Amino acid sequence: MTDLLSRPALDDRTRDAGERVAYDLPPTGLPPVMWNAPKDPRWKRRIAGGAAILALIAGGGGGGAFLAEHYLIGDSTPASAAATTITETGDLAPIVAKVQPSVVTVLVDGRSSSLGSGVVLSADGLVLTNNHVVAADGTVSVRLSTGQTAPARVIATDATHDLALVQATGLSGLTPVTFATDGSVAVGDTVLAFGAPLGLEGTVTSGIVSALDRSVDTGGEKLTGLLQTDAAINQGNSGGALVDTSGRVVGINVAIATAGDSTGSVGLGFAIPADTVTAVVAQLQSQAR
Repeated sequence: MTDLLSRPALDDRTRDAGERVAYDLPPTGLPPVMWNAPKDPRWKRRIAGGAAILALIAGGGGGGAFLAEHYLIGDSTPASAAATTITETGDLAPIVAKVQPSVVTVLVDGRSSSLGSGVVLSADGLVLTNNHVVAADGTVSVRLSTGQTAPARVIATDATHDLALVQATGLSGLTPVTFATDGSVAVGDTVLAFGAPLGLEGTVTSGIVSALDRSVDTGGEKLTGLLQTDAAINQGNSGGALVDTSGRVVGINVAIATAGDSTGSVGLGFAIPADTVTAVVAQLQSQAR
């Protein structure tokens, strides 16, 4: 039986033991807190993704793009991308160097501005993120790991699985991520989470897969079959990559659980598994044509 984490009402999260427990989905339209960031006006706006396990990340746009099938199938690797494998005791820096260029920050500027993360699916700027990251009305843009920002539009969404495709314009030569298969993931595997937690772009955290097949009730939708990880995931991580030690994406970060007065990570993060992601992306791709 899978675990079901139901989101407490925002106005009453007190349990009998006096402990507050909140569940958040990295970037969501209505996160429980406002985050202020120095040096960037966006920090004075709501950071999408991560604080409550039941809060989805964003919303937006339209557009069309073709995603090559070999980017969507299991552990297949584009010919130009050599697989890098390390042991759990090895240096994680090569994995970070390999994956970081394929992780982006997704920005939505509007009445309800939000910030989340995404992964590159094609060389010309097709990006995958969480639906809740782009759910709010506003102007969508994508910022690369190099700092370059490009206008973008949402071309297809799947609210049920909390995934969305965003097409950035004017880009070329990007490095797509490679997806693993669910069968390659086991409890205890080392994983790294990439994204922009609390707006801190280019952040990487590490941990292990701590459980499989979790279910999360967002209040409006129920996400099932999720990977659980103790890698630190916070608001802004939504839509980012959870990768294995070969640099393959095993999941897309979507939610965390928080306890007490803090809305930060308590070592319970959740990701949509790779097999689900690739199946949904294929469907969204066909819709976007």
